[in-house]
Amino acid sequence: MASAKMKIKKGDQVVVTTGANKGAKGEVLKVDLKNSRVVIQGVNVRKKHKKPSQQSAGGIENIESPIHVSNVALADPKSGEASRVGYKTLKDGKKVRIAKKSGETIE
Repeated sequence: MASAKMKIKKGDQVVVTTGANKGAKGEVLKVDLKNSRVVIQGVNVRKKHKKPSQQSAGGIENIESPIHVSNVALADPKSGEASRVGYKTLKDGKKVRIAKKSGETIE
C-alpha cells in the first residue's frame, strides 16, 4: 500500500483532537509516512525499562509514543486552536500551507 501525503510536518505545532491526550498541544518531533503516525513532544508518554549498558546506566525512561495523524490537527498560528490545512499559491508561484480557520500562512 502506498503511503499517503501528510499535511503535518516535523516542527509543526499541533493539537490532539481525540483519545486519552485530547486537548494536549506540542511540537511534532518525528513523522512516520509509512504508518501515518507522528511523535509529539510531551504527548502520549510511556515508561520504558532500559537495561544498563556501557553507554548508559539504564533504569526507567519516559519516551513519547506515536499517535495516528488522524487524531491530531494543526494549531492555528493566530489563536492556537485546531485548524485544517489548506494550500495557496502566492503571486511569485510559491505554494504555501495555510490554516483554514484564520487564513494565516504556516512556516
